[in-house]
Amino acid sequence: MAQLTSPTLKDVYLARQIIGRFLPRTPLQFSAGLSEFLGAEVYLKHEDHMPLGAFKARGGINFIANLSGAERELGVITASTGNHGQSIANACNVFGAKAFITLPENANPLKVNAMRALGAELIFFGKTFDESRSHAEELAEKHGYRYVHPVNEPLLIAGVATETLEIIEELPDVDDIFLPLGGGSGVAGACIVTNSINPDIRVWAAQSDSAPAGYLSWREGQLLQSPMATFAEGVATGSGYQLPQEIMRHKLHDFVLVSDDDIRYAMGLLIEKAHTMSEGAGATGTAAAIKRNPDILSKKVVLVITGGNVTLDQLTGAISVYQAR
Repeated sequence: MAQLTSPTLKDVYLARQIIGRFLPRTPLQFSAGLSEFLGAEVYLKHEDHMPLGAFKARGGINFIANLSGAERELGVITASTGNHGQSIANACNVFGAKAFITLPENANPLKVNAMRALGAELIFFGKTFDESRSHAEELAEKHGYRYVHPVNEPLLIAGVATETLEIIEELPDVDDIFLPLGGGSGVAGACIVTNSINPDIRVWAAQSDSAPAGYLSWREGQLLQSPMATFAEGVATGSGYQLPQEIMRHKLHDFVLVSDDDIRYAMGLLIEKAHTMSEGAGATGTAAAIKRNPDILSKKVVLVITGGNVTLDQLTGAISVYQAR
């Protein structure tokens, strides 16, 4: 496998110069309800307040801004379960590039509609993200499109890492940051920033135990595949990915697996205690903080709400689980 270069803190600052012209900073808000519940000083990083409702908007802007005019004209193709695809579609719309997005056949309809509204050409293929990704790679080879790997792209990672930069600037004495992991760009970005500014900050990755490939790859030190059955499409990946795994290998504090019902419970908790409507992936970090509660007592903790693109059915299921516990 080809060697990939990890972004540096300088790359993150350069990304912010670009992103700041197109996207707002997102709020970092103290939550009294979650602080009382968890026995910690809890803040929410509201990436769900992004115009696209998810943190990945940052990466798309940084990536497409760095392409040549010829690459934009020929077209850009990527694969996504939704939020990454929205990010690339939006950035292509901003910079006048052609966007092609491959998606699983059961993709979140809210995210599908958003990508279509942004002008992307959508190509539905396969039942899983990884099947869609393989198809995108084939189309890129066939038509000469600029392929954007959803994870193994230093410019994407540098872009999404700006969320962690904002956290530390506003809360420099933060102790713990919890993030969901699908492919791993957000967690890898957090590791780069914290390791460069304050290595004592603990970064926690969280993943559904119904799609544990990222966790297994990190634990075993090699890229592994695993069955994927989670409802939370933002963390629904079936394999580990090279660049984020290399970054996380020695910089991630710990990895937490949670059940899908843990995620649903966290979604309900966020609604009741923090007036926040999160999608499944966006609540996965909160689920991990609940599971590892003894480790964060009396600490300053940031839960990154990575997205808010939740369907009514997903929301109804989450409320049912929350009320039943």
